[in-house]
Amino acid sequence: MVLKSLSGRFLILTIIFVMLAEVLIFVPSVSRFRADYLQERLERSRIAVLSVLATPDGMLMEHLEKELLDSANVLHIVLHRDEMQELILDSPMPGMADAYFDLRGVSPWRLIMDACGTLATDRDRVIRVLGEPVKGAGLLIEVSLEEAPLRMAMIDYGWRILQLSLVISVITACLLFVTVRRFMVRPIEHLVRQIKSYEEAPEDVRRIIRPRASVTEIREAEVALNSMETRLSQSLRQKERLAALGAAVSKISHDLRNILTTTQLLVDRMEYSEDPQVRRSAPKLVNSISRAVNLCESTLAFGKAEERHPNITNVSLNVLFNDVAEAERLVIGEAPVKIRVADVGGMQVDADRDHLFRVISNLVRNGRQVLMETTDGGTISLGAVEVAGGWHITVHDTGPGLPEKAIDNIFKPFSGSARKGGTGLGLAISAELIAAHGGRLELVENSADGAAFRIWLPCVTEMN
Repeated sequence: MVLKSLSGRFLILTIIFVMLAEVLIFVPSVSRFRADYLQERLERSRIAVLSVLATPDGMLMEHLEKELLDSANVLHIVLHRDEMQELILDSPMPGMADAYFDLRGVSPWRLIMDACGTLATDRDRVIRVLGEPVKGAGLLIEVSLEEAPLRMAMIDYGWRILQLSLVISVITACLLFVTVRRFMVRPIEHLVRQIKSYEEAPEDVRRIIRPRASVTEIREAEVALNSMETRLSQSLRQKERLAALGAAVSKISHDLRNILTTTQLLVDRMEYSEDPQVRRSAPKLVNSISRAVNLCESTLAFGKAEERHPNITNVSLNVLFNDVAEAERLVIGEAPVKIRVADVGGMQVDADRDHLFRVISNLVRNGRQVLMETTDGGTISLGAVEVAGGWHITVHDTGPGLPEKAIDNIFKPFSGSARKGGTGLGLAISAELIAAHGGRLELVENSADGAAFRIWLPCVTEMN
C-alpha cells in the first residue's frame, strides 16, 4: 500500500538515492582512511627513529626496541638517507613482504585501487610502506607491517560510515517526506477530493473547487479545473432546461399531431363540397395541414432518447426502392413529378430494413416536395452500385439544388432545412440512422441541374 502512494514512493526513493550518494562517498572515504592509517604508522616510526638516533651509540636494549616497534605497530623500520638504507629497528618477520606501497605523490585513483585490494584480500599479508612522515622534511622511512589489522580497521570504519549513512538517509528522507507531503501531496489530495465531490453532484455549484494551493503548478491545475467545472455546470443546467423544453415540445407535438390528423380527415371531405371556393381552398389547406403533421412527427422522432439499435439483415434494394416509389407516387398524384427506379437486379445490402426505408423515403420526399413547388416538376432517380467493402445508394433529383446557406448545416437539426418552413430534422435523423450502421450520408452533387445524396453502407463482414 505504501509503494502505491506518492508519499511512500518518494520516501523510499529518497532513502535509496541518499544511500547511493553515501556509497559514492564511501569508497574514497575508506581509501583516505587507509592512507591516514599508514601515514600515522610512518609518523610513529619517525618518533621511534629519532629516539634511536638520540642515543650515543645508536643502540637500544632489546625490550626497548620491542616497545618502540609495538608503539608504532610495525615489524621493522628502515631509514632512507644519503641514498642509503639503514635498518633502525627490527623484529622477527612472519614472512617475506607480499606487497610494496609508496605513499609519495600517490594519486587518489591509486589510493582507491589499493584500498579495494586490501579489502578484497582474504589472507594475512605483510606489506612494505615507504613515505615521508613529515612532508617536505626530506626524511624517508620504510616500514613493514601486517595488513590484517589495517583491513579490520578499514572494515570497522566502513561499518560505522554505513550506519551513519543509514541514519542520515532516514533523517533526510523523513524531512523530505514531511516537506513534500505538506507542500505537494496534501494539495494533490485536496484536488482529488474536490474532483470526487464534484463527480457526485456536478449540478451543485457549491462543489466547484476554489483554488487555494500555494504551489504554482498545483494552483494552475486548480484554476483550470475551476474553469472547467464552472463551464460544465453551466452546460448541465442548460441541457436540463433544453431537456425539459424538449419533453414539453414532444408532448405538445404529440397532442397537436392528433388534432391535426383529425382536422386532415375533415379537410379531405371539403374537396367534395359543392362550393367552388371551398373546393379551390381545400388542396392548399390539405398541404398546410400535411406539413404541420410532418413537423410534429419529425419532432417526436428526433425527441426520442435514442433510436432502436439496427437489426442488420439482408435487404433487397429492388423491393425497397419500389416500396418507397409506390408510397410517394400516391402523394404525387397528377403532379409532373416522376420517380425512376434503376434495375439493381438481386442486389442485397446489410442493413435494418425499416431504418433504410425511412432514410430513402425521407430523401425522396424532400426531392418530391421541392419538385412539386416548381411549375415544370422533374424526376427523382434511385440507384445503387456495389463497391469495395459495401454499397453506394444514390438519390438524385432534377430540382434547382440546395441554397448555399443550407449546405454548411445540412445535417444539423433545426438549422439545415432547404425549404421555407422546414426544420431540417429529416436529414439529421437520416444521418444518425446511417451512422448507426457504420456508414455515412453525404451530399455529393448540388447544382442548378439538381442535388444528389449518397448513402454508403459497409458490408457486415468488413465491419467485423
